[in-house]
Amino acid sequence: MSICLDALRHGSTTALREACYRLRCYDASSVNRLTRRLASSPTLGRTAAPIPEDRYGYDLSAGASKRKHDNLINKELFLHVLGSTATKREAKSYLSRFGPEKPKQPKSWLQEAMKDNVGVNLGNLYLPLRAVDQSPVFDQGPSKARYVDQAVGPLHIALVKIRDPQAIDDSTLEGVGLTLVQLSRLGMSCVTVIDCKNGQHEDHDLRRMAIEQADRLAAAIDYHGGPGARRLDNVLVTSKVDKGLPSSSNVSTGTHITDRRLLFSPLRKGKISVLAPIAFDSTTLTLVHLPADKAILALTRDFAGLRPGFRSNADRQVVAENIKCLQKEVSLDRIILLDPLGGIPAVDRHDQSHIFINLEQEYDTIKSELSNPSFGELRMRAAGIPSVHADNASLSSTSTKPISGIWESQSSLNDNKRSPESRISVMSHEVSGQAEVHLQNLELLRDTLAILPSSSSGLLTTPEKAANADQRPTDSSFNPGVGTRRHRNPLIHNLLTDKPILSSSLPPSRTQQPTLSQNQTPLINPATFVKRGMPISIYPDPRIHPWAPPPQSNSSIPLSDPCIDLPRLIHLIEDSFNRKLDVPHYLSRIQNRIAGIIIAGDYEGGALLTWESPAHNPSAVVPYLDKLAVLKRSQGAGGVADIVFKAMVRTCFPNGVCWRSRRDNPVNKWYFERAKGTWKIPGSNWTMFWTTEGVQVGEGKGVFGDYEAVCRGVVPSWGDGKGVVD
Repeated sequence: MSICLDALRHGSTTALREACYRLRCYDASSVNRLTRRLASSPTLGRTAAPIPEDRYGYDLSAGASKRKHDNLINKELFLHVLGSTATKREAKSYLSRFGPEKPKQPKSWLQEAMKDNVGVNLGNLYLPLRAVDQSPVFDQGPSKARYVDQAVGPLHIALVKIRDPQAIDDSTLEGVGLTLVQLSRLGMSCVTVIDCKNGQHEDHDLRRMAIEQADRLAAAIDYHGGPGARRLDNVLVTSKVDKGLPSSSNVSTGTHITDRRLLFSPLRKGKISVLAPIAFDSTTLTLVHLPADKAILALTRDFAGLRPGFRSNADRQVVAENIKCLQKEVSLDRIILLDPLGGIPAVDRHDQSHIFINLEQEYDTIKSELSNPSFGELRMRAAGIPSVHADNASLSSTSTKPISGIWESQSSLNDNKRSPESRISVMSHEVSGQAEVHLQNLELLRDTLAILPSSSSGLLTTPEKAANADQRPTDSSFNPGVGTRRHRNPLIHNLLTDKPILSSSLPPSRTQQPTLSQNQTPLINPATFVKRGMPISIYPDPRIHPWAPPPQSNSSIPLSDPCIDLPRLIHLIEDSFNRKLDVPHYLSRIQNRIAGIIIAGDYEGGALLTWESPAHNPSAVVPYLDKLAVLKRSQGAGGVADIVFKAMVRTCFPNGVCWRSRRDNPVNKWYFERAKGTWKIPGSNWTMFWTTEGVQVGEGKGVFGDYEAVCRGVVPSWGDGKGVVD
């Protein structure tokens, strides 16, 4: 300590730091505080020199500032996480998927031999000595031990494709880079592929453009600090000869990864990999520019463990074991497409977009919709733009408006010399061209998710939305509805919840979009969340036999029908409600009343709907949701409840349905968001819900009176006898 005092007395900062190192009392903040006092002291500061970088090569003040800056960034990120995590269940689900796993301590051979010994406790007498067991061993020969990756748990990866990055401004690209950095810090490593527009460019021009945009994105990521980004070259190899890789989907192309260590090495270090879709053609021995979709498919196939070395005539058991071993190293959880056009559009919906797509159920329908030659005209009509065949009054009113208020597009559309019919025709043609891009995105998500586990998902949104931080809306005319108080980043929200920002089963009034300003494009769609999903089975099929009351239709289906697995249906109800069902009483109550049954997947979820008659009006028939059930292991993930509810209100009972729930049911918040109206039934423990338009609350007669009488009169069928309290 006397050395430190002498250094202070003589005003030598270098001697002070050396003394701190020698005395092992080094504290960066204390040293900086002392040296600043030394420099500002009127007596000691006259001989004190400015604080230089010491001989150990570390600037203490810069290091402390960097740590403080990193702490502030982490604090902002954690606040972002807390604001995006909607429920406690979703937070637990995120931690279970991306939380660090505790490494298992290997046991010695003596501990394994003595684990079944129940004799005298000898303590540590026969355990190996730590000094001997941990002593280094010098061996001049080659190591015979197989290399084992020391990383704990699989590497979670998000595969990102950015289309037309050359059209993205620098501020938006920096926002995208910040989001990718945040995903990496939250446990999701990112591999980004650049997709430049092909157009009429030559191959060498496309390669140059792809490399420039990859470097531009890497610089935007490096701007936000951290491990940064790395542009990877020589990763892809392509040829015209297929390697014989077995696959059940359309992904067996001749493009594959040269060495997965080139990808995993920077990812394990926390870096973000950026790839230009350039591959080495083994046939012509030249570098070629690949379509970005081919690069995405090759990366997906490699991350899924499907290597080109697996021949179709190889032993299936050996191939399965090798694939399983490769899948333990990496988990491809997300396929993210950043497209300027946004999500997948829909022409027959109020919000004009698909928020959630269940590929097993909706792929064929959406594909035929996008392939329709009149898609452009239908899309414009849904957006409020008159078609080419509109009357002259509509066209004249359209021509008086600034064209930017209807459509933000090419300069040819802004030519006021064009007639309204000509401009609208050009618009329709461009919208039809956009349908091809949407169809390509949909097919890419279908092909990639087909070879990934069912837990993987896809997300399609715009770069502007991906660059958006959590901010409150500034437009006073924006009516966000339920659960959309903030402009959430769809990528961060999807990582935490594995769900879209808006639920697909919400009514249109809950999913209103912001009012478009004059310089915005109305045909840019919000984010679309895509999962391979599960098939939906509806009995009877409403497309063949629309659901109608018994006097009007014979479409009612009994539970003894061979299409219904009654034991599994009962297990689904009991597991979801965590109560034992009085099966005989329940079957006798719903006999000859069943309107239909909805089954999601392999009895992952379902709904049983009945026709009920109110006591005061036996001639009336009310559609009633008797049971909505989801298995416990599927609750809060996968959107099973949304899939079932959406099928019920859009396909089975589009004109409305009613149901009831106990007032203390934690699911009531979910019901409140999706119902058109609610009513707490007086004198009971029930809350009534309905999706029917125009129901007047409080009327003793009419539809409301029938609903209340049905919800009050249905007798519970639980075997525990607790239903009497209601």
